[in-house]
Amino acid sequence: MTKNMTNQPTDMAGLYTLSIRLVIGWTYFSAFWRRLILENKLIPDEAGYIGEKFNHFLPNALGIKPIIEYLVTHPDALQTSMVSFTIIEAIVGLFIILGLFTRLMAAGVFALAMGILLGSGWIGTTCLDEWQIGVLGIACGFTLFLTGSGTYSLDQYFKNKKYNFTHKKWFQWIGSGAFPLKNSKRFVLVGSLLIFGLTLYTNQYFHGGVFGTLHNKSVKPKVEISNIKMNQSQVKFEVYRTEGVDVYGSFLIGIDLLNEKGDVIQSMNGAELSKFSKEKIHNHYVAKVKPGKHSLIIPLGSKADLMIDLKNSSSAEKISVIKLTDISGAEWIAKIK
Repeated sequence: MTKNMTNQPTDMAGLYTLSIRLVIGWTYFSAFWRRLILENKLIPDEAGYIGEKFNHFLPNALGIKPIIEYLVTHPDALQTSMVSFTIIEAIVGLFIILGLFTRLMAAGVFALAMGILLGSGWIGTTCLDEWQIGVLGIACGFTLFLTGSGTYSLDQYFKNKKYNFTHKKWFQWIGSGAFPLKNSKRFVLVGSLLIFGLTLYTNQYFHGGVFGTLHNKSVKPKVEISNIKMNQSQVKFEVYRTEGVDVYGSFLIGIDLLNEKGDVIQSMNGAELSKFSKEKIHNHYVAKVKPGKHSLIIPLGSKADLMIDLKNSSSAEKISVIKLTDISGAEWIAKIK
């Protein structure tokens, strides 16, 4: 009787989190399902390649920007990473659904959700989508680590069959059962407060959601102009799109070269930009700046050098400003030193 009453709270805790286990498990397993079964999104240079989505995270990632930048500048390493992440998500998601090695897989959920939060927590056009997915994934991973799995799980099945390994200390840490720490109340309190603090910090950092002015970097496109170089025959400059909606690019319909008074010395309209020579574009990352049907397309996170030939060599001395115009009406200006 004593043994059953001692085990009952642990088993019931795992049972009560069954819906969380199933939903969070499918959340991660579905990444594998979408990318490989329903549609192969792991092939570089094809529409929907997940590596380009990963590239979108780069401009405003928190803490892991150097890792992302390394991967998007090394396509082979990026593809290997995307395949590896997809396999890991499949294993973690499936094992969580089955309730197999639940605590170990819950730690995997925690780590994957942390990556989502730090990399893409700033992305979301309406309801701060990626930030919510990240913080809720972290909280769910921590909760499942505490509770393990209950009645409807393989962990419990192995325990019911009284396999020897289920009585080992290591199984309590990576599987299910009574939580192996003596002072679990302090662990729960400290862990919960740290997660809550991370939630508030990232909400403020990415969106100003705690105090001050709210902001959302996923609504309006922003293109930065830098590294301008000019000679008698050509102007070369770097464009880097750092904000805006991630599912479609900034559509550039105008590039104007101006003098100090704002007079146009040379310009390119949308029709001309749609035929922009690919040889005059040097992309840095896997998300590529490229000519579209009616404009020059600049995806979120893309960075490229653009080269514009001057029609008149004498005009080089007059040019002092570069102005880019988006189809939305947004304009970005940089002065030539």
